[in-house]
Amino acid sequence: MKLATGAGYWAAGPPADAQEAILEAEALDFHSFWTAEAYGSDALTPLAWWGSRTTKIQLGTGIVQMSARTPAATAMAAITMDHLTGGRFILGLGVSGPQVVEGWYGQPYPKPLARTREYVHVIREICDREKPVSFVGDHYQMPFPGGLELGKPLKSTVHPLRKHIPIYLGAEGPKNVALAAEICDGWLPLFFAPKDNQFYADSLNEGFAAVGKSRIGADGRIPEENDFEVVCPVSIVPDPDVERAADRVRPMLALYMGGMGAKGANFHYDVFCRMGYQDVADQVQEFYLTGRKDEAAASIPLSLVEEVALVGPIDKIAEELQRWRDTVVTTLQVSGPTSLLRTIAEVVKQ
Repeated sequence: MKLATGAGYWAAGPPADAQEAILEAEALDFHSFWTAEAYGSDALTPLAWWGSRTTKIQLGTGIVQMSARTPAATAMAAITMDHLTGGRFILGLGVSGPQVVEGWYGQPYPKPLARTREYVHVIREICDREKPVSFVGDHYQMPFPGGLELGKPLKSTVHPLRKHIPIYLGAEGPKNVALAAEICDGWLPLFFAPKDNQFYADSLNEGFAAVGKSRIGADGRIPEENDFEVVCPVSIVPDPDVERAADRVRPMLALYMGGMGAKGANFHYDVFCRMGYQDVADQVQEFYLTGRKDEAAASIPLSLVEEVALVGPIDKIAEELQRWRDTVVTTLQVSGPTSLLRTIAEVVKQ
């Protein structure tokens, strides 16, 4: 199993140890380093800034929000980053949620699957650079059909370093996961639980079958010839006290389960319901949406934390890590302080 790490998005300011973390990850031969965006820091600028001091680690966005940029703007950024990194860039995309898309970007949210399919298609056409891009879809049109009526199909002035820049899709629902397998080069899950591996394998297989790719076998792992990556974020908190370790994860789970989306339109909440924790998710959401964030976090049982995170003594973490090896996950994206990276690398090698 490969390892990754990242800096995510930030609040008051950039994480103080991000530059140190990416250099340590590269020294430890980590697969990749990832950044994210919500409605504050963007994903591309920090990746370019911190990544400029690296030479071999892959650099990915996890995720660029589609509504923040037109497909052409995202393709331009991807081509630019791929050149500057010497072919180490991974374009992680996602639709985000309706509160952010409609509230922050002022864009309509409906039909996210159809929008994603069109968005990826346009990016592929631009990066392929075989001809000027002309596209007429339900969500994107190039050239724009109106305005001064002077638009014409254009071709990127920059020759891409790689015509096929890898695109990974951030997805949680089964249809979106299947779409990742069908049209993308990788999947970026969130709150993946090893016990639900078959559920996700079935979704991936649906997408693989649509384009004739090798299916996931009885071992639950993606065949090597498929060349498809699953980069899965997981919180790892070593601590002799398991509950104390879990307490460092609970507030984040409560935020996503209870506050990242409106009631009835929170896709993270849906993940935990499918996991078998609907009663917990309902309680957390009720607490969170009424401003009782501490109670929301405290109501999350240890069993739920242990479904999606590795917490407790290092021997326990090493033992439970095997559950992740026997899944579709190809790379674990570790979150935690820089000092943790070497420890986790040693555990994984064992």
